[in-house]
Amino acid sequence: MLHIKNCQIIDQNGILNDELLIEKGKIRMIGSEKIKHYIYDSIQKLQIPGLENNEKPLIKTIDAEGNIVMPSFVDLHFHMRNPGQSHKETLLSGNKAALKGGYTHVLAMANTNPVVDSRELVEDMLTENRKLNLIKLFQVSSVTKNLEGKELVDFLKIREMTRFFSDDGKNIDDPKLLEYALYYSRDLDFVILSHDEPETEMVQRNLDIVRKTKGNFHFCHISKEQSMKEIIKAKKEGLNITVEVAPHHIYKSDIDYRVNPPFATESDRKFLIKAIKEGYVDAIATDHAPHTIEDKANGAPGISGIETSFSLCHKVFKEEELGMDKLSKLMSYNPGRFLGLSHREIRAGEDADIVIIKEGSFNIDSKDFESKGKNTPFENDSVEAIVTKTIRKGELLYDNGLN
Repeated sequence: MLHIKNCQIIDQNGILNDELLIEKGKIRMIGSEKIKHYIYDSIQKLQIPGLENNEKPLIKTIDAEGNIVMPSFVDLHFHMRNPGQSHKETLLSGNKAALKGGYTHVLAMANTNPVVDSRELVEDMLTENRKLNLIKLFQVSSVTKNLEGKELVDFLKIREMTRFFSDDGKNIDDPKLLEYALYYSRDLDFVILSHDEPETEMVQRNLDIVRKTKGNFHFCHISKEQSMKEIIKAKKEGLNITVEVAPHHIYKSDIDYRVNPPFATESDRKFLIKAIKEGYVDAIATDHAPHTIEDKANGAPGISGIETSFSLCHKVFKEEELGMDKLSKLMSYNPGRFLGLSHREIRAGEDADIVIIKEGSFNIDSKDFESKGKNTPFENDSVEAIVTKTIRKGELLYDNGLN
């Protein structure tokens, strides 16, 4: 059993100052009095002799010392770089980076080498990641073979292994091809995640195709006010669409640092936050995109962001007087539902997937990243919270030693 005491429990339902007990990978109960009696009764029943002789204790206790406990985070947009790009990220470094950022579940994009565009390649990625016994990986398949935008993949076969398809990194420029794919998404119950560039024009075009097909569509890393306005309008129409924003787009504006889509204006950034406040944004997704120093110097777009995403979002939400319960909803509950996970709440019976957060003053230092990618424009930025521990199914998988 794992007993976490003196904690501020925060999930999408609100805040509770209490403690929780984890047993067999699940949250067994919440509440100090209930836990005290349960532990006492368990010890009395077991009557194990010799505990005084330094045998392994029955219960491990973590004193959170008043720090925040939240459901672990779920990322809908992660570039694992596998297969074929281990110079940018390995499965192990990607898993460790996710855990350090507080993530126990990630959805990996398909723009790898080779492109993940078959049932076999999806299955290989899932199998290889399971061997690490760390985070839970969900794998995206491309929509078109080899991301070439010419021929659709075999949706029927690949659907056996995943319900997520994306040509992320590229548009699907042929509107007829996207139309056919969206009909498949409706009939086979899968989701197409869309890269839109130039953003607003492609958002408008893609919304028109969704209106026609009634397919299932997710907008990735939206950064501009006008794009979000078009999506909000479509949501009010009842279209089956969802939308994510990236931490870096709500954290900073007008930065000369290459990322797709680019950093937008301060007006755009403020509108994204307004859309969050009004409930139109479904998830915050990292778009973690690790690169080597050489590739970044040669213009490769992207930020190695999964280890800093919570800290950036926490700072924005504090500045904008948005509650941590809303942040938990956008980083845990909603993306969990998108992937078909359980409720992603701190309550009895749920998987014990938990992070402990310490508030204070900290500086971002890419030398400490677990990711092989050290590419960030936020070097030395001051943040006000970090993840100190990440627990998956009751097992402590990341611990930086701070309480």
